[in-house]
Amino acid sequence: MTMKITINIVPENDDPEIAVSCSRLTPEIEKIIASLRMLENQLTVRSEGAVHILDPFDALYMESVDRKTFVYTKDRVYETDLRLYELEEKLADRYFFRVSKSCIVNLKKIRTLKTDLERRIRITMENGEQIIASRMYADELRKRLGVK
Repeated sequence: MTMKITINIVPENDDPEIAVSCSRLTPEIEKIIASLRMLENQLTVRSEGAVHILDPFDALYMESVDRKTFVYTKDRVYETDLRLYELEEKLADRYFFRVSKSCIVNLKKIRTLKTDLERRIRITMENGEQIIASRMYADELRKRLGVK
């Protein structure tokens, strides 16, 4: 499949528009759309065969498991085509922080922190789920949250 890209410069158009024309929605096109939505601070995610548009601030955390990336909200789990490092790059300046090789948390959704074995931190999220911040990220997490 070759992709044709057409750019139309319209001087009087103050609101840029991106239109996608295709014979069918492929995983590659879904990934492009997901990347564009990230620019607008929205995530394209899937759950139960449906595509959803999710505000990233609704996410408690994001996790990579078996080469798949999942987005966890208070009451649902979604899958996204974006890799964890792509989410991290897009959301790093928006209260999201990597706490392990496979997990990024929303700092605004943390309920409690507890020091665990070997300098790790046990994080309890708003929904009661617990996540372990590895030693490698623990000191920076404390610094970002302003705790010792």
